Amino acid sequence: MVATTGLAVAAPLSLPDASASAFSAPADTAAPAAVTVAALGSTPTLQAVSESADTAQAQAQDALASASAVQADIASTGLPLSIGDTSVDTAALDDAVERLATSELLPTVLVPALSQNAATETRRVAQRVGALRASLDEAVAAKAAADAAAEAQRQAEAAAAAEAQRQAEAAEALARVNTPDGAKAYAAQLAAEKYGWGDDQFSCLSSLWTKESGWNYQAYNPSGATGIPQSLPGDKMATFGADWQTNAATQIAWGLDYISRGYGTPCSAWGHSQATNWY
Repeated sequence: MVATTGLAVAAPLSLPDASASAFSAPADTAAPAAVTVAALGSTPTLQAVSESADTAQAQAQDALASASAVQADIASTGLPLSIGDTSVDTAALDDAVERLATSELLPTVLVPALSQNAATETRRVAQRVGALRASLDEAVAAKAAADAAAEAQRQAEAAAAAEAQRQAEAAEALARVNTPDGAKAYAAQLAAEKYGWGDDQFSCLSSLWTKESGWNYQAYNPSGATGIPQSLPGDKMATFGADWQTNAATQIAWGLDYISRGYGTPCSAWGHSQATNWY
């Protein structure tokens, strides 16, 4: 800077870029107090002018960095923004920073205008960056909400498909166990797994329930005896499932428990049936 006494201009203002009018702020924008001549007093010191210029330059560089950052973020997300145009015009601010960088070559009286111009452009760029950042945040939030909704839908559909599969398998298993052969296979498996009864005991069980019901889960005796094990009355089997009337597996589970508690083994129950014609 060219030092002056009381900011009186000692050197002629012959440089094309050195006129105060070249750096004046737009008429509708208030100049920042930190860098105006009025704020510095009628005779600002060289140090105050220099510090104001440094501050204006630092703030301008921060604004430029913020502009670059927001545009990089917008590009990385690839999301359309509601604001539309996502550009940031930093040409004037870049020029203001360059001029401040050479302010030491100018008369001190011209530097506050440079600082004011930089501050004005900094505010303009910062406002634009703020608007873009808000629009970007809105788009990111909307994308996150859409992704969450899509994932919830996917999980709901997966759960529905799994439930449909489970029901289909259950229906298939029910249809299988409700046949005489299916009922026998299920009874043999349950007798072995839960009671430790082998083939010899199952042979007795097979004979017993063939005699009682023919392994027909819909078998019904006028006495009220019902189902494969001929429970009397039939609703006793409800202790093993509400579906006792339609599910051979429920009837078998009840029947095996009844034999275990009443006779100990199927062969004992079969022996009693042979002797008394009931069990």
